[in-house]
Amino acid sequence: MAIPEIKLKKLTLSDLTELKDISQKTYSDAFSWGNSKENMMLYLNSALSIKQLKSEINEKQSVFYFAKMNEVTVGYIKINFGSAQTDLKDDDAMELERIYVLEKFQDKKIGKKLLNFVIEIAKKKGKKYLWLGVWEKNEKAINFYKSQGFTKFNSHAFKMGNEIQTDLLMKLVLQKKPSANNS
Repeated sequence: MAIPEIKLKKLTLSDLTELKDISQKTYSDAFSWGNSKENMMLYLNSALSIKQLKSEINEKQSVFYFAKMNEVTVGYIKINFGSAQTDLKDDDAMELERIYVLEKFQDKKIGKKLLNFVIEIAKKKGKKYLWLGVWEKNEKAINFYKSQGFTKFNSHAFKMGNEIQTDLLMKLVLQKKPSANNS
């Protein structure tokens, strides 16, 4: 299947309302099946609120992009550098904190296109690896990342409403370390 034409648009504060809407919609669609309504609402109203997203857009070491197909926003990504990374604060790394595609546009290889875009940014910035966190129960996403070369290297606690869940930390090595045998 051909990958549809996707244009990426870097977000500014003028995109805040649309970002909140797509963030809450994609998150709810992705995770409502495994979480209580109460925890979902607590999370959406705090982690994906206008106030929180505004502070994230204003973070100089983070960047959001909308994925647009025929001028329609179909998904979005958020990447973090340096001290904006959520767990690792490694200058040799870049974090893909969020990658979401609206349900009706899934299975069109848009996620792969977005991931390739993020990988290219990391390579251009000379990063040694790209990393992300993924809920341990999200097998579809874990399998997708594995198919793209990501490997598990750790885990961390993730607060979802009033519940503590576990995210797997996965990374994709972009630059191999020089071997001591290469003389």
